[in-house]
Amino acid sequence: MIPDSAFSGLLPQNHWLRTIRPIGSYSLQGIAFWGDKIIAIDVTTGCLLQIDPLSDNTTILNPSRESDLVGATGLALSGDTLWLTWKNAVYCCHINSDFTLEHFVTLPYTANGIALKESTVYVTCQRAGCIFVYSRENAREITRFYAPGVGIEEITVQNEELWICDTDEQTVYCLDRGTGEIQFSVLTPFEQPTGLAFHTEPQTGKDILYVAYAQEEPYIRDNPNAEPNHELQYRDRTFIHPLTFSYNREGNYALSNGYLIEMSYVEELSPLEDVELKQVEWCIALPTETDRQKVRKIEPVGLPFTEEIQDDQRVAVFKFDVLKPGERHLFGWRALLEVWSIKYRLTPRDVEKLPELPPGFQTRYLVDDDDLAMTTEIIRRAATEAVGRETNFLRKVYSIRNYVYDKLSYGIKPQIDTPDIVLERGVGSCGEYLGLLLALGRLNGIACRTVGRYKCPLHPDYLGVPLEPDFNHVWMEFYVPGKGWLPMESNPDDTVEGGPYPTRFFMGLAWYHVEIGKGIPFEVLKSQGVPVNKEQISIGELAINHVRFKILQELYEV
Repeated sequence: MIPDSAFSGLLPQNHWLRTIRPIGSYSLQGIAFWGDKIIAIDVTTGCLLQIDPLSDNTTILNPSRESDLVGATGLALSGDTLWLTWKNAVYCCHINSDFTLEHFVTLPYTANGIALKESTVYVTCQRAGCIFVYSRENAREITRFYAPGVGIEEITVQNEELWICDTDEQTVYCLDRGTGEIQFSVLTPFEQPTGLAFHTEPQTGKDILYVAYAQEEPYIRDNPNAEPNHELQYRDRTFIHPLTFSYNREGNYALSNGYLIEMSYVEELSPLEDVELKQVEWCIALPTETDRQKVRKIEPVGLPFTEEIQDDQRVAVFKFDVLKPGERHLFGWRALLEVWSIKYRLTPRDVEKLPELPPGFQTRYLVDDDDLAMTTEIIRRAATEAVGRETNFLRKVYSIRNYVYDKLSYGIKPQIDTPDIVLERGVGSCGEYLGLLLALGRLNGIACRTVGRYKCPLHPDYLGVPLEPDFNHVWMEFYVPGKGWLPMESNPDDTVEGGPYPTRFFMGLAWYHVEIGKGIPFEVLKSQGVPVNKEQISIGELAINHVRFKILQELYEV
């Protein structure tokens, strides 16, 4: 058993590193620091809130109904002057006044976020797809930058950098303040970020980036007047959480908000029919060491295993002399893992001149080795249509992803069909999205492989509680010669009919992705040294799998 001592001592000693849950708030939109207190707008009630980040104590600064700010979104502070975006205009007022707003500028479309640096005002606008830059002295537009994401964006300034969070992208971007060029980006640990602000921690002098979130969450309500009395309901959920991150310039990636998790994968041998197998080797892939995932410890569950290396991947092998009818076993592994969100950053310019693929890649990662229907007319035609005349490597991958998202909608079926059938049907599971992505990528000379296998349920505040995912999950990695393997999700970014699609998981993975067995089968059954034909005996007919996660601790040092 993995001992508690494996993760003891990780509780943060810094009281500023905590989740802030303001009392009586519903949907925070835009935050800023005023001394050691947070100022935020609750867009649902129109209340301007003062929040103590150490105690969650909350004060309403505009108690009069005549001064409510329903509909206001972005917020910034410059001294004692409060700046707001409201509908398509920017206003300011003194924070200790009666909140009589003074008009600053009107935008052509709805204004979202706002930030100030000395004499410069920055305003984000999703509809315009840009960041407007104004002179504070005369409200004249100085320039504008392209917005980095597709969702509603809030903005703040830190030193010579613009920091932007995007609701749909689940991402925080760091931009050069003078040029608007993206320096790097990081994924947030929760969905729907709605505000961000920096604060200098008094004890150490370190800057902490806080991000606000506003969501709806499902819950089971106990209704004594109903039969049955348990009902599925939804409620508002809003909070503020520190975003920890580290940028690796040489590796072209940034890490953010890590968690220590315990994952168990256990098979319960429970055959549907009497089966006898001799000299059995039951092979189950083990978690992989990557830029964002560290394996602290792996131990057997139920029965011991030996470990083998297959194509640089660790595999647990459980051996049975004979599996007889009526036998019952539990066997599997438990792993202690550090997992972080990761976001790689490469631009089309970075991949203009690429070397050749390494030896062996063409015969392994450019072929139809998994029923990809790469010889069918419909798939070969789709491979041509997906990239059009594009020649840049990175834009090809991006075009293929968008083509698949345009053609498919997400849906789960009992079995995985081949990409030609899926493309005609127009509906696919994550595995079917992946099959089509692999087929189109490989036909266009892009080496790619299957990665997975599970996602931890997204409840990082449920520490120590057993969590069981409803489904397994697979995604893809594509190989950039000279750069390495980069991740790309199969279907989660297909969120809007017809796009534009987020790029949060294009060269990125969230902390809850667990990487197991890259490019190899997750589970293989052998008898007398030969893989068992799944058409005759499938693992699903022999055993029931039990997958369990425990989130043990948030990691505060990247």
